[in-house]
Amino acid sequence: MDNSTNPRQRNFVVGLIIIGLMIIAVFGLRTLRAFRQIQEHRPPPPSDTQPLETDVNRIREWMTIPFISKMYDVRQHILFEGVGIPERGNRDKSLRQLNEEYFPEAPGIVETRIKATLLENMPPGMPITPPASP
Repeated sequence: MDNSTNPRQRNFVVGLIIIGLMIIAVFGLRTLRAFRQIQEHRPPPPSDTQPLETDVNRIREWMTIPFISKMYDVRQHILFEGVGIPERGNRDKSLRQLNEEYFPEAPGIVETRIKATLLENMPPGMPITPPASP
């Protein structure tokens, strides 16, 4: 028996490997492009060089709790506890989505609770702007 492989078989296997690598490259580039597009649609988090926000009236229902946490320098778990919802599975949801899911009968309650929790837990020494009266 001859231990050498058939050149035709070897060329076929090499061709399949090359085709497989090309398919991986195409779908990998598509995935990377989709990921970049998703990142472009998210609001940017506040930079570390920006002064911390103190005006709770600037909170909007499109914001997420992690975004607000960074903006006001209050830990996320404190905000989730203040609202009374679990952190797990809710980090990427906006205040509006959280309100619709957990308190559909009370519009705006999540935003109101977030503002109250922020006022209670902002770092000491910061001038605090109370929420506007409705």
